[in-house]
Order: sequence, then structure tokens, then C-alpha cells
Amino acid sequence: MLLRFNTVERIFTKWQVGLRLLLCPLGSNIVIRTACCSVGIALPVYSTFKAIERKDQNEQQRLLLYWAAYGSFSIVEVFSDKLLSWFPLYYHVKFAFLVWLQLPSTDGAKQLYMNHLRPFFLRHQVRIDQIMGIAYGEMLKLISAHQTEIQFARNVFVKIMGAADQMLRGAMKPDQPRQNTAIEGPLRSPDTHSDHHND
Repeated sequence: MLLRFNTVERIFTKWQVGLRLLLCPLGSNIVIRTACCSVGIALPVYSTFKAIERKDQNEQQRLLLYWAAYGSFSIVEVFSDKLLSWFPLYYHVKFAFLVWLQLPSTDGAKQLYMNHLRPFFLRHQVRIDQIMGIAYGEMLKLISAHQTEIQFARNVFVKIMGAADQMLRGAMKPDQPRQNTAIEGPLRSPDTHSDHHND
């Protein structure tokens, strides 16, 4: 009886923690992190789409500056996020920074680009171009060496997206027979199997 009570108590405690996270999201930073993602990525992506479709050169230039600033910030954040996220109000400061980058009245992205990014890249352009050239060459070698695996991953992705599209359109109903959605891997030549059997 005591064992059953302890199990029920543990389950209740887990539910309680889950409810606290949902009902008090400020303590767990869920709301502010979602706001950072929305303001930092979702809104600029849609604004970029609109600027491209309208062929608005000024807005495209402003958004290019934003993406350069945001990308640079993201690189720095990869290395500092685990440390800085422990500080109180870190995500609130990050949110304010992302808003500052985008506001036309402050022109934060342009300021960051002109005062910090542009001078840095101009000073180190030759070395960065060398590093990027080496990295690009290595990436091409990696891709060509793993072409079969990449094609397999592409096929998996296409099958998953096709199945999801069918489900969203209501084409796959439980009473209808399902199509063959097996994912086939790379074919092996017959002589590779014979090597293992001959040992």
C-alpha cells in the first residue's frame, strides 16, 4: 500500500511540475524565449519575403544588414549561451537587443554593421577568404564521398514529406489501404555479400 502511495505521489509531483511550467512560463523563460525566436527569426523571415516580392531595394538592404548582424550574434551566442543564460533576465536583454537591431528608428543592425562588423571583415578579409575556401573545398569532398548517404537521406525526407502532405490533405484514411511507403536504402552489390559468407 505504501509503495502504491509513493508511486501516485511521484506521478502527482511530475504533473505539478509540468503544470507550473505551463502556467508560470516566466519562471522557465518559455514565453521570453519564444518571443526571442519570433522577433529574431519569424518576423524578419516574413519581412524578407515581403521585401523580395515587392522588389523594395531599401528594405532588402535593411534586412541584409539585419541578417548579417543576427548571424554574427548567433555565432557569438553559440559559444556564450550556456554561460550567459544562467544570468537573470538574459533572455529579456536578448529580446531587447533583437528589437533594437530591427527598429527603423534606432537602425541598430546598421550601427552594428558599420561600427563593428564591417571594420572587422575589412581588416581580416584575406584570411577569412582563405579559411572559407578551404572549408568549401572540404565540404565538397565530404559531399562527393557520401553521395549515396545523402541521396538516401533525401529519399527519406521526400517520403516523409509526401506522407505528411497526404495526411494533411486527408488522402490517407484509416479504412483505405495504405500505399507502399517503405524506404529503401542503398543497394549493395552481390559480391559484397559473398565476401562475408566466404569467411
